[in-house]
Amino acid sequence: MDIDTVHRRGLVLIGCGKMGSAMLQGWLADGLPDDAVTVLDPKPSDWLQAQGVRLNAGLPETPAVVLIAVKPQMMDAVLPELRELAGGETLFLSIAAGTPIARFEEALGSDATVIRAMPNTPAAVGRGITAIIGNAHASDAQMDLASQLLGAVGEVVRLENEGQMDAVTGLSGSGPAYVFHMVEALAVAGEAQGLPADLALKLARATVSGAGALLDASDETAAQLRINVTSPNGTTQAGLEVLMSEEDGLPVLMCRTVGAAADRSRELRK
Repeated sequence: MDIDTVHRRGLVLIGCGKMGSAMLQGWLADGLPDDAVTVLDPKPSDWLQAQGVRLNAGLPETPAVVLIAVKPQMMDAVLPELRELAGGETLFLSIAAGTPIARFEEALGSDATVIRAMPNTPAAVGRGITAIIGNAHASDAQMDLASQLLGAVGEVVRLENEGQMDAVTGLSGSGPAYVFHMVEALAVAGEAQGLPADLALKLARATVSGAGALLDASDETAAQLRINVTSPNGTTQAGLEVLMSEEDGLPVLMCRTVGAAADRSRELRK
């Protein structure tokens, strides 16, 4: 199965919120015909209604892909409606957080082909990263197709087993929020040193986004980039001695943070 198959047999997108809209925008920009896409969404945005896709129409008989982008609490209402498509050549691709593959196999049948994905919010600007894992029925070609479709909004990585998805959720899935809070914390620290609130926030925001862009553009590791801006006995070293403390520095705090999010992910899927 490849992208040409999607063009011929169609793609169904169930749920078109921020993430679904970002993906749809990427597919259309990459040349997927609008009439090859069927979108089911109870409250379509003005943007969605202007895209020319088949909106809230009947499902194709044998769509190549059904991408499920609804909230986990909506699964009980959505999945029974899709069971008639399972067991054939349709690939079910889910970006619903916290919903394991077993839940789809239970609802769709054990012979359903399912790939689970965990994107993150920078996908909205084409800078996301998505981790994927397929069930036993997912072929290499279907995994490649999922990577191509999800690649419309950023990078795609493959997991070795589904158990790793909780760690992915805690790291990259929730990670943007940690970075946003780091901007807030830097701004507060700047205020504590006498800067006006608006200036501190502007400096913090530009510093974090600029450092991210530098990291993305550089061939050097994050560790090496850190070393490059750290002069011996300088101001950066003084700050890093606090931040890198083995007792209560950022590595310790970040391990606790990601661990707490991953633990919550494990709780939610039980």
